[in-house]
Amino acid sequence: MSPETLATIGVLCFGGEDWWYHNRGHCDMQLMRCYARFAPVLYVNSVVMRKPNVREGAMFWRRVRRKLRSIRRGLVRVDDNFRVYSPLTAPVHHLPGARTLNALALQTQMRLAIRRAGLRKPLIWVNCPAACETALALPHRALVYQRTDRYEDYPGVDRDQISRYDRQLKAAADLTFYSSRSLFEQERETCRQAAYVEHGVDLDRFSSADQDPQVPPELAHVPHPIAGFFGGIDRHTFDLDLASEVVARLPGVSFVFVGNASVDCTPLARHAHVHMIGQRPYEQIPHYGKCFDVCLMPWNQNEWIQACNPIKLKEYLALGKPVVSTPFPELAQYDGLVRTATTAEQFVEAIRSFLASPPTDLAARARERVAAHSWRAKALQILEMLPA
Repeated sequence: MSPETLATIGVLCFGGEDWWYHNRGHCDMQLMRCYARFAPVLYVNSVVMRKPNVREGAMFWRRVRRKLRSIRRGLVRVDDNFRVYSPLTAPVHHLPGARTLNALALQTQMRLAIRRAGLRKPLIWVNCPAACETALALPHRALVYQRTDRYEDYPGVDRDQISRYDRQLKAAADLTFYSSRSLFEQERETCRQAAYVEHGVDLDRFSSADQDPQVPPELAHVPHPIAGFFGGIDRHTFDLDLASEVVARLPGVSFVFVGNASVDCTPLARHAHVHMIGQRPYEQIPHYGKCFDVCLMPWNQNEWIQACNPIKLKEYLALGKPVVSTPFPELAQYDGLVRTATTAEQFVEAIRSFLASPPTDLAARARERVAAHSWRAKALQILEMLPA
């Protein structure tokens, strides 16, 4: 499919996140921003997928309030070619009868939103598998399934039903693309058409951050060396126990965590040399990251992480920073740029090693490794794989 064709039909994207309260560095959001430079885009905030669990207490009610605020916004034009819509859906994918009514309600809302956005038979893009039934029912020129996360492993979802959605989408999509080579190799034969497409990076924003001397005010008086992390601190991805032990063993290092936390971070925050910054606008993130002496990725060792390819890895490398991470398959491509550690002791040793003897050419090599991976390049690569 050519950019000219896309410009005439537009894109309807069922996103995996909410535009209004998630970090806008996610793959679907970045790619939609690229397409919106020349085609109309309607980004649909994530369809509710998790089963309600009031036992989560304050976090549960926080998510409910956040989602209701998003729904109240309705259809919003955020740029000339970019609209965001928050439909009303219910977390009933585990209830067959209610699931059918929920899908019909979503289809009705989407037909109205599509008409208001001026789309007819757009390219439909699905990141959130819970939108499966609606996506398949709507008229479309082509269908893309973004299989960059194993949503069936997401906490609180009906694993069997999300897996069924996943199989339906892989069978119907004109293209299912993966950012994890291992997951691509496992599943490619189950797809109508599959491709491996590495995540991109906002090169201009991250690689040029250090040219701006301004430092975020929260870090102005934080002593170096700084070991830092930006992104969500979530139970299914972030190893809080590991991070807490590493922090406790390195009292002479300042630890900075920038991002929203959906878990109790008291084990981290109780240390005087830890600075919990909270979520900041995406546009500001490179200016926090440029202050780090070492970047961290203390991930859980689970199925979700084994099938991931974190965008923040390329963002860290575009900043020219050394990285210490727990292992996952995609890191094999970054040998010599990232040091891996499975235990707190190994993590501490890797941080100390980078701080004691920072490789003089690492920044140049890291930036060179990601130089060809702009989001625009990825957006055009995917278009080339679609039928004309």
